[in-house]
Amino acid sequence: MGAGPAGLACALHLARLIRQHNEAGGPQGGTRLSAENIYVLEKGRELGAHQLSGAIMDPRGLRELVPDFQKSAPLDTPVTGDAAFFFTERSAWKFPITPPPLQNHGNYVISLNKLVKWLGGLVEKAGVNLFTQFAGAQLIYEGDGIAGVITEDKGLDKEGKPKDNFTPGYELRARVTVLAEGPRGSLTKDLVNKKKLDGLNPQVYAIGIKELWEVPPGRIAAGYVAHTLGWPLGSEIYGGGWIYGMRENRVSLGLVAGLEYHDPLFDPHEAFQKFKTHLFIKRVIQGGKLVRYGAKTIPEGGWYSMPRPYVDGGLIIGDSGSFLNSQRLKGIHMAIKSGMLAAETIFEALRAGDTSAKTLSAFPQKVDQSWIKKELWAVRNFHQAYQHGLWAGLFHTAIQFVTGGRGLIDPMRVRPGHEAYQRLDGAAGARTRFKGDGVLTFDRLTDVYHSGTRHEEDQPCHLVVADTDICTERCAREYGNPCQYFCPAAVYEMVREKDKLRLKINASNCVHCKTCDIADPYQIINWVVPEGGGGPNYEGM
Repeated sequence: MGAGPAGLACALHLARLIRQHNEAGGPQGGTRLSAENIYVLEKGRELGAHQLSGAIMDPRGLRELVPDFQKSAPLDTPVTGDAAFFFTERSAWKFPITPPPLQNHGNYVISLNKLVKWLGGLVEKAGVNLFTQFAGAQLIYEGDGIAGVITEDKGLDKEGKPKDNFTPGYELRARVTVLAEGPRGSLTKDLVNKKKLDGLNPQVYAIGIKELWEVPPGRIAAGYVAHTLGWPLGSEIYGGGWIYGMRENRVSLGLVAGLEYHDPLFDPHEAFQKFKTHLFIKRVIQGGKLVRYGAKTIPEGGWYSMPRPYVDGGLIIGDSGSFLNSQRLKGIHMAIKSGMLAAETIFEALRAGDTSAKTLSAFPQKVDQSWIKKELWAVRNFHQAYQHGLWAGLFHTAIQFVTGGRGLIDPMRVRPGHEAYQRLDGAAGARTRFKGDGVLTFDRLTDVYHSGTRHEEDQPCHLVVADTDICTERCAREYGNPCQYFCPAAVYEMVREKDKLRLKINASNCVHCKTCDIADPYQIINWVVPEGGGGPNYEGM
């Protein structure tokens, strides 16, 4: 489930293992397997449409999957230089030495959208069935595990009634179902909650907001990579910015903010727009043109937030399984490697004729024996160190660096990010919405237009709020309705009608970042899959 780097790597590696097995005649001439029995389902309208990352790729995982990747992979440019800066509102202080986690020699600036399209071509050539515009609506539970998925119904109107083009969802049964849905996948969330698979810590997230720009020639060298700390986030919010030079005078820039901030009226999208007004950023993009916009949440919890990644008939990989190094801001290489290790586990299970949890438990054992464990174990307490602000985080990070990730407290515990909000209790009114200048900075709706987002308007709302009375009464009083601010796509509005508040949901704006499902203080927003094919189109992102 999911045609991102993890899901495609899993399918490709499994297809190759099956081919090698069959070419060798199987074990003592035993049962032949078939790559045609591998199905990859992707909810986007085409491969890569929902794939968003900065993106700097460590090639380690891809090199193991496709050893000669440099011959054909769509690599934008190798990293040619890197730097780190501390921003104040009016200045940029360059670190004398780029911190080791942010040194990117040997890595590549890429478009994840293009990389996924390329991987998808390899998967199809390997004989795998790949279907776009199909989303997993629910898992098929059987015994202590899962036995497949049911895809979403197509052709329902806003009231949930069948239209002329109605097609019921398909029931797809499988020996093994692999959840590679990215961060906060709806099926993964349901499985983890139902089977109590949570790790030692709850998963914690950040939101990454990105724009792709075309700029005048000579503004930034292709392959130049810069990361920033400080303004506009201040010392209380975990995160920072980036600016990456790409070929053809394109620039990737963005801001990451941890979704565990205290001010419920904090607006990540507004912070990102202000980020672009800093002189360091402005002198690169001024006179340029906005090409694309996107937003995505990032699983930051690391090793201690990993859910148990196996059940009878099922595995969890990639971002869904917390395979991301938040200190290095990199997860593509781990997504690919987790997919490969899952493929090896599945192959062995199919050969043995046993896909029970006992057999599939070999997957985390393989992870433990791989470089994934070594890399994540060294940063196992990294993100947790910033729960009390930037300066405390930097202090703990320094100690963790010299103690191999342990730090002063191991394991360092955290709460879910939505519990960090400080109550307003009516002390603050609604904030004025950021409008932008339309040249360098933009409002949400302008950015959503540049995300290529499209949904069928006449379909059931995929943002299900369990009790809207909580929104209009309790949340308005206690937290000032933070959904209006944390959503980077203007999906949620509180409108006043006849002196009463009403929650208005503009579901067609949704860029599928999942922030609302994560950051809602009462956890009453449930993001479910819309009709397949709906959502953003991150072409070239």
